[in-house]
Amino acid sequence: MSLPMPDNNPFLNFPYGAIHMECEARDLIVEGEIPAGLSGTLYRAGPNPRFAPRGDYHFFGGDGMVHAFHIKDGKADYNNRWVRTAKWNIEDKEGRAVINAMNPFDCEPEYSDFVLTDKEGLANTATVWHGGRMLVMEEGHRPYEIDPVTLESIGSWDFRGKLQTAMTAHPKIDPDTGEMIFFAYMATGPFSADVMVHKVNAAGVLTESIHVPTPYSAMVHDFVVTENYIIIPIMPITGSLERAMEGGPPFAWEPEKGVHIGILPRNGGSSDDVRWVEMDVAFVFHFMNGFDRDGVITIDGCQFERVPLFPTADGETTGKAEPHLTRWTIDTNDPNAKVAFVRIDEHESEFPQCDPRRMGKTYRHGWYASCDGELKSTMVQNDNYYNTLGHFDHETGAVDRFSCGQSIVSEPIFVPASAEAAEGEGYLLAVATSFETRTSSLYIFNALELAAGPLAKVHLSHRIPAGFHGSWRPA
Repeated sequence: MSLPMPDNNPFLNFPYGAIHMECEARDLIVEGEIPAGLSGTLYRAGPNPRFAPRGDYHFFGGDGMVHAFHIKDGKADYNNRWVRTAKWNIEDKEGRAVINAMNPFDCEPEYSDFVLTDKEGLANTATVWHGGRMLVMEEGHRPYEIDPVTLESIGSWDFRGKLQTAMTAHPKIDPDTGEMIFFAYMATGPFSADVMVHKVNAAGVLTESIHVPTPYSAMVHDFVVTENYIIIPIMPITGSLERAMEGGPPFAWEPEKGVHIGILPRNGGSSDDVRWVEMDVAFVFHFMNGFDRDGVITIDGCQFERVPLFPTADGETTGKAEPHLTRWTIDTNDPNAKVAFVRIDEHESEFPQCDPRRMGKTYRHGWYASCDGELKSTMVQNDNYYNTLGHFDHETGAVDRFSCGQSIVSEPIFVPASAEAAEGEGYLLAVATSFETRTSSLYIFNALELAAGPLAKVHLSHRIPAGFHGSWRPA
């Protein structure tokens, strides 16, 4: 018999708490009209614990579940599935949680070394369609392949034996060549101070891996790729096996370590070619985009003054932290270059996106999740739920916003109206979960007219737990 989830952890309760079912729903109720040209699948990934977790549950430590909206001819179907990782299968057989994925020293004795040797992880963070495979990612382990239609688990994918590290949750796909670039932090072992950068061609073949030693062992969630550079941000969420063995947090905020930004030449670069530049202490989980021109690198991301959701090295909270869209500038022509940054948008924002056809290039349009201050959270780290979607015009500085009221919104995903459509011409898709009905709906907007409201709302009769990232696979 499964035990109830603890009620003293916000990430085990609405709107984050797990749902305990897998299901299929056909021909969902549509309010409004799904655009005729929109055809494909929207995927959402997030943590969804199979059983009441061990110890103090961290939001990043839940078993992965993938949700999918399949859209065609103005109609939408839905299905969801847990990803059958090694951990999920063990605990499903045991009928209870026996492994703490975030703490290798909090497992049942027979699984005492599982976390340090596991190759499959949790598959709970993001999805990507590339080289004919649908991969679910969780940055500490290899990606996990699932069927793009049924969502059935296929297995851990190592690019035919060539991938010897984990895979980031934020790979970048070149819109012109189809090349996918990703990285793994702590690449050569638990808590090692290094990163491995990988390149995969459009056919899904891993072609190059570049080992980059880093100033210290750090968790690196996202990175930036431009036409000529790969930018690796080392920010002070540090990893320490010694600290964990002494009962402290395995990952902690240590601002005294400083921020170090690694710049690797994209073509022909090796670890010897990496240039490190410093930056005032800050933290970014997610970048909107980046580009370079005449040796000057420009990067946009949602920047915090300090990291949320992680403790300090002595176990204390880092307190409230709010991210804002911020522009970095790095002049590589300057031998004494340092990252300069300036806030470019007054609104709190996270989960930024751009038109994927402009990845790594100069661009105008970006989107993000935001808040209007009307839907409050009890969390110390951030007292506002994201209930608003925003569009930022980098050419004019104008902001277009739509509030979903008493509904928390997911990361928005941009879908071009067609391959030939102008930048930004297309649709913005996001899942909204209502605090009033406790159900979720897929909202579909004209991406350049958010304030006009959704073109369509596709309704579910249950909720999708607040999670992390999504992606779009065209039909």
